[in-house]
Amino acid sequence: METAVRTEHLTKVYAGRVIAVNDMTLQVPRGSIYGLLGPNGAGKTTTLRLLLGLQRATAGSAEIFGRSCGPNAVEVRRSIGYLPTNPKLPGNLRPVEYLDLLGQLCRLPPEIRKPRLTSLLRAVGLLGATDQRIKTFSTGMNTRLGIAASLIADPPLLLWDEPTAGLDPSARRFTLDLIREMGKNRTVVVATHILGDIDQICDHVGVMHEGRMIFSGKMRKMKQRLQCDGISLELDGDDDVLQRLTGQIAELDGVDACTRNGNTLLVRTSAARGRAAVLAAALKLVDSHGLALQTIYSGQNETENAYLQLLQEDKAHGFNRFDFNTQDAADADDGPVSP
Repeated sequence: METAVRTEHLTKVYAGRVIAVNDMTLQVPRGSIYGLLGPNGAGKTTTLRLLLGLQRATAGSAEIFGRSCGPNAVEVRRSIGYLPTNPKLPGNLRPVEYLDLLGQLCRLPPEIRKPRLTSLLRAVGLLGATDQRIKTFSTGMNTRLGIAASLIADPPLLLWDEPTAGLDPSARRFTLDLIREMGKNRTVVVATHILGDIDQICDHVGVMHEGRMIFSGKMRKMKQRLQCDGISLELDGDDDVLQRLTGQIAELDGVDACTRNGNTLLVRTSAARGRAAVLAAALKLVDSHGLALQTIYSGQNETENAYLQLLQEDKAHGFNRFDFNTQDAADADDGPVSP
């Protein structure tokens, strides 16, 4: 497997006390759309800055297409298109002027630069705003122009930080569709805390928590970490009948059932029990109880459940270490435990 991004024990500590990235080792396959997922403050932006060479690592290493990253890695940066969160662009310029300036900084000759910036403005839907100054742009328009700017040098790797932050539903859909399109001939790394974005566009994912990479791999591998598969049945009928149905389904071997939001029956199955067989048995019971089936959802919220499970496991691991160390110290000395 060819690798676009590789890090080994990458670490960034600020002022000797704030650990932003902690011993990160990951590989981003070439040609993938890789979601860097984690809550705010997990270290996603710092990771991107380390890859760009905007910050110097405290320890460890990072490579882009086999070349070392760092403040002096000019050739590495030329292969990257970067979109920061809510990009701050020169408000006194117009879109064409801004992209033309970037093209000149990238040393693109006019015969390449001029057609490309026009094509990019068309691609991001800003051709109708070429006479406007950037300071009049909305958040969505700024993001679109930032996307065009990240593509001006036609880089093989895109690092986009929270590209859908603050966007309305229409702009968000446009951005996700564009990422999906970019992934056809580039490697795209999308840092975000929005689970829905990751689920829609990414084929690989890395989950960060408190500066650590707690999972990295294919999306389907993360979802397979769930201890059970779930099927949601939206039903219409009497509440008492629904409760009786829930109890009967829960008595099936390897099956757990509960109701949610009044009329939704959630059926969970163990790994040893096939979902098709469970669904067939559940639907037979639904019919025998005279309930009307409105909708079936299979695998809904798998990404969210897997993500939350990973965070819970990481927190529990930390607590276990703390309890273990505390017990050792208490066994050795009945006095206060040293930090």
